Amino acid sequence: MYQLITTYSENEPWWFFDDWEDDIVEETLFADLASAQLAYQEKFAQLQAKYSMMKEKPDYLTAFWNEGELLYCDDCDEDLQQYKGLMLLRHCRKLSEDGKDNDETTNYHGKTKCCKRSS
Repeated sequence: MYQLITTYSENEPWWFFDDWEDDIVEETLFADLASAQLAYQEKFAQLQAKYSMMKEKPDYLTAFWNEGELLYCDDCDEDLQQYKGLMLLRHCRKLSEDGKDNDETTNYHGKTKCCKRSS
């Protein structure tokens, strides 16, 4: 099962913090890679038209943002940039460009955020 996931938070989608799933705003499931890739490309184009900034990493992980789209964090005592994340996963695992699973599971990371507030 493939998941096309959209997130919104102060974290780019490649930072799989323990609570990253709390940032999910949309999730669509696909039985096959071809359908998932097509949906990823369509969503990518939509977000690219809406946001002025973009950073893309390998393995279907992309962050979109507009400068100045900030949210104040009391714990950090600063404004944090907000990102719209787009990711394509398979069984909650990152994919490589060829559509095969990466070794790294999204639930495996024990990284902690510098900001303790919930997104």
